[in-house]
Amino acid sequence: QVQLVESGGGSVQAGGSLRLSCAASGYKFSNNNMAWFRQAPGMEREGVAAITPWNTTYYGDSVKGRFTISRDNEKNALYLQMNNLQPDDTAIYSCAREGPEGTVFWFGRTTLRFQYWGQGTQVTVSS
Repeated sequence: QVQLVESGGGSVQAGGSLRLSCAASGYKFSNNNMAWFRQAPGMEREGVAAITPWNTTYYGDSVKGRFTISRDNEKNALYLQMNNLQPDDTAIYSCAREGPEGTVFWFGRTTLRFQYWGQGTQVTVSS
């Protein structure tokens, strides 16, 4: 079955950087759109960045220019490089895989549907 395991979260000061990783298994990774989402306490889940099998990328408006999504199809891995982190970026970050029965999310200039989720990794940014 689909398994997604995130790592790389932690605590940083404002202006700092973190790199998140997501290890995927149980399916052919290279065939699917992948994405990073985040959810802060009391807030709805927000699409942060998405990437297609051909490396077309999409970003939410709040992270554009600061975050970079990438994938390594040889390693079945998804990454999120986060620079110039701000306290508003504090959230649980999860990776996700597309699926036909998933929920549609907006990514700045397109909508994509995601169905499978990892458990997430906490990112905390202090001022």
